[in-house]
Amino acid sequence: MPRDPVVAAPASIPSPSSSVWHLGPLPLRAYALCILVGVVIAVWWGDRRYRARGGPGEVVLDVAVLAVPAGVLGARLYHVVSSPQAYFGPGGDLRLIPQVWQGGLGIWGGVAAGAAAAAWMVRRRGLRLAPFADALAPALLVAQAVGRLGNWFNQELFGSPTTLPWGLEIDDAHLPPGYPSGTLFHPTFLYEALWNLAGAVLLVWLGHRLAARGTAAGGRLMWAYLMVYTSGRVWIEMLRIDEAQTVLGLRLNVWTCLVVFVLGAAGLVLTSRRTPSDAVYAVPQAVPREDSGRAAGEGEPAPGDSDVSSAS
Repeated sequence: MPRDPVVAAPASIPSPSSSVWHLGPLPLRAYALCILVGVVIAVWWGDRRYRARGGPGEVVLDVAVLAVPAGVLGARLYHVVSSPQAYFGPGGDLRLIPQVWQGGLGIWGGVAAGAAAAAWMVRRRGLRLAPFADALAPALLVAQAVGRLGNWFNQELFGSPTTLPWGLEIDDAHLPPGYPSGTLFHPTFLYEALWNLAGAVLLVWLGHRLAARGTAAGGRLMWAYLMVYTSGRVWIEMLRIDEAQTVLGLRLNVWTCLVVFVLGAAGLVLTSRRTPSDAVYAVPQAVPREDSGRAAGEGEPAPGDSDVSSAS
């Protein structure tokens, strides 16, 4: 059905003219670069936050080596399942499924797969998951904000037509059927990026507030992350006009957000009712030998310890 034209206003957001550059035969795709930059920021900041909580310095990077590929795979699978027409519908092409660089990553598949891989590795290291998750929570929101810029470069996943001065310009080659040239659209990539950045600030503030009260976060920042992200994603998702799987009249992503929000709220309530711990290790670490000596003998070597062993 033809749409009413919404022509470009004097003030609008232009879309990038290109989403790929070449260094000789090597293509540099903006979508992939945005995701990579987001991952680097999350690892760097998450590592700083985890170290500040007493966590080992090498853990965040080691976890990322496994969790990031798992997350990309899970995100792609979720996208294929939630938007199957391009792959399994009339005129679909199964060869497009592995072409991640063309866009199409479902955040919830990425979060689920990446979280499962991270939880497995953290537990394998003998560490508690809650402090690790709390350290990563605001960093993940910043990473997601940066990653959303990839949709801007690809001119995809934008919202419905708008006359607002920050309407997004879309090239004719990327216009959905039925929309005339010059139509402006809601820049949902920008809405989500700003929402995520504001959410990261909120989580940092919440962490400082808990610390000022002498209370460990105990996983509450990660549960709050789920609530913050989904509460914004619901209304942003409702603006989008790209093809998507629907259930009972709502996009599948909307239902997913509602379910995850409830899970986040339940997790936040449950963790708030128990006494949280700021211990990083699942099993208390052994007390150094010289410390145990002091405890046994009021500053003197413990019985049976030699002077050499006490000084070692």
